[in-house]
Order: sequence, then C-alpha cells, then structure tokens
Amino acid sequence: MAAPAGGGQGRRLNAVLREGEQVTPLELFFDLVFVLAITQCTALMAADPSWPGLAKGILVLGMLWWAWVGYAWLTSVVDPEEGVVRIAIFGAMAALLVVSLCVPQAFDDLGLTFAVAYGLVRAGQPALFLVASRDAPALRHSVWVGLVPSTAVGVGLLVVASFSHGAAQGALWAAALALDMLGPFLFGSEGWKLVPHHFAERHGLILIIALGESIVAIGVGAKAGVDSGVITAAILGTLLAATMWWAYFDVVALVAERRLSSAAVGKEQNELARDSYSFLHFPMVAGVVLVALGLKQTIAHVDQPLQPETAFALVGGVAIYLLAHVAFRYRNIRTINKQRLLMSVVLLALVPVGDELDALATLAVVAGLMVALITYEAIRYADGRARVRHEAGDEPPS
Repeated sequence: MAAPAGGGQGRRLNAVLREGEQVTPLELFFDLVFVLAITQCTALMAADPSWPGLAKGILVLGMLWWAWVGYAWLTSVVDPEEGVVRIAIFGAMAALLVVSLCVPQAFDDLGLTFAVAYGLVRAGQPALFLVASRDAPALRHSVWVGLVPSTAVGVGLLVVASFSHGAAQGALWAAALALDMLGPFLFGSEGWKLVPHHFAERHGLILIIALGESIVAIGVGAKAGVDSGVITAAILGTLLAATMWWAYFDVVALVAERRLSSAAVGKEQNELARDSYSFLHFPMVAGVVLVALGLKQTIAHVDQPLQPETAFALVGGVAIYLLAHVAFRYRNIRTINKQRLLMSVVLLALVPVGDELDALATLAVVAGLMVALITYEAIRYADGRARVRHEAGDEPPS
C-alpha cells in the first residue's frame, strides 16, 4: 500500500486507499452497534404491525442505513484503527447506540433526541473526510459540495419532523431520506475513493448481520414457549434464512466484488459501488428485516393466520430481497436473472393468500419455494457456478 508524503499521524489520516486490506476488527465492532439498530427497527414494526407502522420502520431503517453507508465509504479512505479516527469511530458508536435506543419512539416523544444523536453520527463522516482529504483536492471538493449539504438537509428535516405529527411527519422523514440519498447523484462521483475488496466485504458482512436478525426474531417470537409448532417454524425459518444467504454468497457476492475490482478507478468504479452497494443493498437489507418481522409473528402465532401487513412482511420481504438481486445483477452485468424475477412475481402474487393460511403453512410455502429456486440454480448452472467459485471466473451462471 502506497503511503503519502509525511509521516506519523498525518500518514494515517490522509486519503490512502487500503488496497488488499480486510475489514478491521474496529469496523466489525462498529457494525455490532448496527445490530441493535436493526433489531429496534423490527421491534418498532412489531409494536405497530400496520401499514403506517411498516412504513415508519422502513423510513428509520433507511436513515440508519445511509449513516452506515457513509462510514463504509469513510473507512475505505482512512485507516479506522489509528489516531483520532479510532476515537471518532468510538464516538460515532456511542451516538449510534443512543439513536438505536430512540428508534421505538422516533416518531413520538424521542423524535428530537433521535434527530440530534443521528446528526452527531452523521457529522463525523464529513469531518473525518475533510481531515483525510488534505492531499486529495477532488475528494475534498466532493465532501464540501455533496456530503456536507445533503447531510445538513437530511438532519435538519428530521429535527423539523420531531415537532410534527401524522402524515406531515412521515412526509418530512421521507423527504429527509430522499434528499440525503440524492446527494451522490446530484453532485457527481469523480472525487470519491474506495478499496473494492474492502467495500464489497463490508457490505457482505452487514447483510450477514441483517440475516442474523431473522434468527434473533425466531428466538424473540418463541418467548411464549416451545412446542412442536414452534420447533417446526424455527426449522423452516432457519431454512429460509439459509436460502437467502445462499442466494447472495454462493456466487453473487463473488462476481460483484470482481466486477467492482475490475472497473476503472474513478467515476466508473465509484458509480458502480454507489449503485450496486450503497443503493441496491438497502432493499436487500429491508427485505431481510421484513422477513424477520414475519418470522417473529409466525413463531408467536404458528396456528393462526398472519395479519395482512405481517403476511406481506414475510412473503413480500423475500420478493423484495430477490428483486434487489435482479437489479443488482442488471447493474453489474446488464443481464436479468429470469428465475429470480419469476419467483419474485410468484411471491408477490401469494401475498394476498398469506393472511388466509395459518402462519406456519405460509412460512412452509415460502421456504419451499426458496429451496426450489436455490436447488434449480445449483443444478441448472452447476458448471458456471463451479467456474466462478473455484476458477476465479467473473461471469455468473446464466
């Protein structure tokens, strides 16, 4: 790894690409706080399993996701375990913990506390980027014209929303998220920097964390007791989570990381990272969180039908996850995974039936369909899969 001119602490804080480096222990430690944030989003929706409740949960998740994304980009520029950066990461963790504690009341009494703590989490990103970009004028320009104003607008709208109620409050939250995420589109992408392997690995790990929430949801839902129905649901839920893991990590993650690494450094690579990871991984994580909500309600009421909203969470959450995969593949190689697109359509068509069957039966159908999809892909594209996994090929199975 090439080092910039200078030494000591300056060497650690300049905009240095971390080529070849793995995700550091401190980054993993930081992500563990995000586990609580995801759990709290699921709890927020479980406490109000209505359409407005689901919308609130996704809005909160979106804001938290965008905060996490900023640190994923940041730690592809700076070494997070040295000097002032390490202290700043610890400070961001403390602020994120406060944000997570506020999530259940983010639209009520703790709205302002949420907004202020969230603002502190976000403030660390441009501050550290500016320190790190002393010898990188293009990066500094991108921070000043893109990240700083979009962050300020997003946080400001959350503060205003804390004094609002009902539809107006929801609209302010939606505007905050939309305007914040539009920043990378409106202000260009040429000046940013990243390390492809690190960036891809970081997003893969956060997806594992989200999938872990679906396992946690099984345990939370089973607090009333363990019987044959709960055991069956737990097995099916684990099977469903395993198929979702397989759908991403068996081939997709490998191909995407290689594509990102082979993209031309600068605008092309930055925009591929922005679209494939910063944006398209959000519906993947959102789909997993919705599935976690559905699993939690299924385990708690195995012999009763799910409500329409939680049926959508369970069945539609898997569909959203697969649709994000379809978009992810298209953005990377401009082809469409037809079988995953078809399965998404089938699952969306089953959503209205999800609140007619017992929850356990609905879960069995969804898990069975996902097992069928993964089995079909593994057999139908066995040669291509082996080539990608064992011969470093960069072309995914068709």
